[in-house]
Amino acid sequence: MEAIKNTSFNFPGQVNHYVGKVRDVYNIEDKYLVMVVSDRISAFDVVQPRGIPYKGQVLNQIADKFLNATSDIVPNWKIATPDPNVTVGRYAEPIKIEMVIRGYLTGHAWREYKAGKRLLCGVPMPEGMKEHDSFPEPIIPPATKADEGHDEDISREDILAKGILAKEDYLQLEDYTRKLFQRGTEMAAEKGLILVDTKYEFGKQEGKIYLIDEIHTPDSSRYFYSEGYQERQDKDMGQKQLSKEFVREWLMDHDFQGLAGQTVPEMPDEFVNEVTDRYIELYEKITGESFERGDYSNVLNRIEDNVISFLQTV
Repeated sequence: MEAIKNTSFNFPGQVNHYVGKVRDVYNIEDKYLVMVVSDRISAFDVVQPRGIPYKGQVLNQIADKFLNATSDIVPNWKIATPDPNVTVGRYAEPIKIEMVIRGYLTGHAWREYKAGKRLLCGVPMPEGMKEHDSFPEPIIPPATKADEGHDEDISREDILAKGILAKEDYLQLEDYTRKLFQRGTEMAAEKGLILVDTKYEFGKQEGKIYLIDEIHTPDSSRYFYSEGYQERQDKDMGQKQLSKEFVREWLMDHDFQGLAGQTVPEMPDEFVNEVTDRYIELYEKITGESFERGDYSNVLNRIEDNVISFLQTV
């Protein structure tokens, strides 16, 4: 089966077309955004040569669920999901900051900690922690949002000093971030999962802040299984997790971390199928619903027809 790697639609009223690492975003009359979630997979901020079938559908449908479940906390951009791989929403100017929040010393935070650092984006990390320990309370180490290449760590102080955001807006983003993470943590716990860390993106329209893009998906978030978590920590065992960290680990095992001069290894069929299964497993675990694979027989035509039909109604 061929994954959805690229799209090149020309929808009615289309102003322009932006290709992100995973999402293709179509601007309709500067009023609506049609976000097509492809099957591309990015790791270490590099899009991998092969796509992962059904990954886009998983991401889109999980994000849809959590956007609905958090709309009482912060207004979001979503209007409708007319296709399994598509969300249509209001146009908002993206804020060039990713609001990262971490509840556990895992992934990038652990790699920085292991290297001897005790500040992450100006946020202190306590001494005496080991990998996958929980922080006393979640920390927010934001990152710049790069159009291309690597996102970079940045502190709250630098964000304000460089005038990237007004203080009032930044503090509002921090408040939204903590409340969204708390809601995601509660929903994950109901399904036997721990929401370890995640990131949120926001935009502005007519001076109002909206939550945009995806939320609580395996691309933007990391989950542990709660059952056996403490036992594994006590025994210094690795945590059982649902995220794309295992993709990063596979790439590191094949001498790739997105550094200059490194060659991207191509994933074999067996591993691609395993990644698909992992994404579907997370969907079913976090939603408590069975995943219904969309029709891939002519998937680009399916997407185009569904989007055009919807646009005729708005």
